[in-house]
Amino acid sequence: MYGTEKVSEDAERTAFRRAEKKYKLYYEDTFKSSKKKKQLKRVDLSEVLDFKSILDSYNQNIQLSQGISALQCGFNRPVFCLENRPGFYFIPGALSVEEQCQWIRDSLKSFPQPPNRTNHNAIYGPIHDLFVAAKEKKVLVEEESSLPSLDSGANYCVKNGDSHRWKFCEGHLAILSGKTSKSVSAQVLLRKLRWSTLGLQFDWSKRNYDVSLPHNKIPDGLWQLAKRLAVPAMPVGEEFQPEAAIVNYFGLGDTLGGHLDDMEADWSKPIVSMSLGCKAIFLLGGKSREDPPSAMFLRSGDAVLMAGEARECFHGVPRIFTDEENAEIAPLELQFSHEEDCSFLEYIRTSRININIRQVF
Repeated sequence: MYGTEKVSEDAERTAFRRAEKKYKLYYEDTFKSSKKKKQLKRVDLSEVLDFKSILDSYNQNIQLSQGISALQCGFNRPVFCLENRPGFYFIPGALSVEEQCQWIRDSLKSFPQPPNRTNHNAIYGPIHDLFVAAKEKKVLVEEESSLPSLDSGANYCVKNGDSHRWKFCEGHLAILSGKTSKSVSAQVLLRKLRWSTLGLQFDWSKRNYDVSLPHNKIPDGLWQLAKRLAVPAMPVGEEFQPEAAIVNYFGLGDTLGGHLDDMEADWSKPIVSMSLGCKAIFLLGGKSREDPPSAMFLRSGDAVLMAGEARECFHGVPRIFTDEENAEIAPLELQFSHEEDCSFLEYIRTSRININIRQVF
């Protein structure tokens, strides 16, 4: 679902694809310049809905734009709806800065921990303490089963029928004469982390939840938060039961292509989606890719609910803003001011994290 996937010629012609291309990250075409030095192409953002500004207008008793309405659901702020997309709810600034920092820490340190699975499992098997290893500039080393282990704490996986062991070690130990076949730095692995799954584990190859896979329950704090945020989108008299979550990690140039979240049994129950880190553009389309999507900004701390008819709508993320002018993470920088938080701050300055929680059954 990330931006590296190939798009068919027919998809290129759809309204949703045209919107993705409109907002995607592009560089000015300057010959013989490296990507780091290239200038970003300016994008026309005049049609992007800005719920931060809409909230300001609402608080000043200024009439909302046509097609946008507000609900009061017991929160300390209104919940906004798009009248042409029933079941879609936007809660600007749903999380305090302190809560945002807490979930950024957990998303990097705790959520990728086994038995939770990540995109790295298929190649490296379960990886423990990736964020700590990246902070300590360690290297993940692969050893063939016939060779002596670097130490007894290695990770095991099977490739082509043979056992392989993976172990983090100090950088200067990564090159051992004839004993290691492959190695990759933990910092590279952290930057290539694209998703982790909490609670019931999702099998991406089969596109369903595999209840037989080992898993832990959704962490209690996240469980409670999701239940509270889900209230506006829940059927009367029912409570949201968080059973699974997918954490998406975005870096510069990463996108999430238009898709549907359609693997859960009951679409009347919402997906609760929380944004952390750099600002992004979110596209919410209709039931066909031919329906022109609405574009809106997602900032750190914003929450989105998608239930009912909105669950049948294509949606995606064509752009995140990592430049200082547009990322809008100054409050996080102030909160992550302690020395022990430097690694979290370094990561989130150029990244976005999305946590989306689901009731599976």
